[in-house]
Amino acid sequence: MKNLVKLLPFVAALALVSCKKDQAADQLVVEETTQAAVAPEVAQEAAPIAPAAQTGPATTVALSEANFAFGKIKKGDKVEHVYEVTNTGANPLVISEVKPACGCTVPDYTKEPILPGQKGKITLKFDSASFDGLVSKQAEVYANVEKSPIVISFSADIQP
Repeated sequence: MKNLVKLLPFVAALALVSCKKDQAADQLVVEETTQAAVAPEVAQEAAPIAPAAQTGPATTVALSEANFAFGKIKKGDKVEHVYEVTNTGANPLVISEVKPACGCTVPDYTKEPILPGQKGKITLKFDSASFDGLVSKQAEVYANVEKSPIVISFSADIQP
């Protein structure tokens, strides 16, 4: 029983961050686990903390695009795309976090407040080394907007 309790945090953490291939779309799907199945003291440690959007006054945002297609790329290519964000509201736009669905995607974004009427950037960098065929990836953008997170995505056809 003691060995089971020692392994439980590891198993719970592994289940929270593990990815598996979806054979139909060849994309990664994040597995979820319920906290009810984990001991209370472990649930506190292993529970993912949802990024909190800014609690300041809300604003509105316009994206240059929500989806981008890289088209055909070679396996192992490292590609990136810049999404332009425009603050269309009356208050400063604060992006608190950009959270990709998988470790193969690395985000970068404008960290300082984006004033009304001004533009900022969100860059997603993708490493195709572990993938073949059609893939689709997404990232959640947490900001001080009414419907947060905003989901941005991209797709690629990875050739051998």
